[in-house]
Amino acid sequence: MKKILLGMVAFSIIASAAPFNAEVQTYVDGLKTETKKSNSGFVDFDIARGEQIFTSTHIGKKGTKIACTTCHTANLTANGKNDHTGKVIDPLAPSANSARLTNVKDLKKWLRRNFNDVYNREGSAQEKGDVLYYINSKSKGN
Repeated sequence: MKKILLGMVAFSIIASAAPFNAEVQTYVDGLKTETKKSNSGFVDFDIARGEQIFTSTHIGKKGTKIACTTCHTANLTANGKNDHTGKVIDPLAPSANSARLTNVKDLKKWLRRNFNDVYNREGSAQEKGDVLYYINSKSKGN
């Protein structure tokens, strides 16, 4: 009976996580490995931590208050707008934009640029993973 319950718990955890494609999953697995090297208690990335990173406000590289939501908005299924250029940004949530979170080269560039814009530094492996889990968790209507 214990094996069945443990199996059901494991299945429910896996089933509740939106899958990444194979290329991105390999990247995420690498972030996990990197995080475990610096944090022996690390188990997995966390949507709530990712939300905190994404929504918190900081003095950005241009010396003004900024958060990821400044450009991407709090609704990741809607268009955003670049605060500096005025350019429209397509929805960040994969549920609203199937091209999101599909290309590792783009992910690395996007994470590097946006962490530098908001935090004035490169994000840690854990921060990147947490943010990716948060973005990937967003579906239309939430």
